[in-house]
Amino acid sequence: MSTGNPRRGELWVAMQARRLGFGRNPMRRPSDRFEAGLTLLVLLTALLMVPAGAAAGTSVRDASESRAAAQRVLLRQVQARTTADAPALTGQEIGRITWPVVVVWQDEYGFDHRGTAESVLGTKAGTELSVWIDRDGALAEAPRPSGDSEALGFAVGMGSIAGAWLVLWILLLAARRPLNRRRASAWATEWQQVAPRWTRRDT
Repeated sequence: MSTGNPRRGELWVAMQARRLGFGRNPMRRPSDRFEAGLTLLVLLTALLMVPAGAAAGTSVRDASESRAAAQRVLLRQVQARTTADAPALTGQEIGRITWPVVVVWQDEYGFDHRGTAESVLGTKAGTELSVWIDRDGALAEAPRPSGDSEALGFAVGMGSIAGAWLVLWILLLAARRPLNRRRASAWATEWQQVAPRWTRRDT
């Protein structure tokens, strides 16, 4: 039975642990310890951003659903009928699938009301549509569906996490640059001291 893959996995884990400052290494410099501590701090912060992003998404979802529920209380849905054809879908309406058309509906007393509502391209005159009206009988924007609130909350949560991780990664890279310059300068100084002996040159 081959133990090559498990052995490589153990070596990789040990290598990453050493990079984070775990284990004893007499050759580790103070700058290396600082970088390891900074990397560990960034990783812990990145992990903490997962529940924080989830909480932000949940808060946005609940707020959106609360506003939609309040709108549903103030509005009511009625059946309207289009009075004209909407333009046919020709493929030239990039990013557009609806068109404003005049619709007519009746109130509870049998009186006709008219307004402009969005209809899918290609809708024929006389097609029934569900529209929302306010207490004054005027057309109103439809409340946000529950599915949209869920999608909005998910997008905000994932966006918050991804944005935080990107910022943390950029900050880590920015912090490493002066450390790398300092180490490169130290290596250059040390090499100037040992190079004459290693290359057998007279000083």
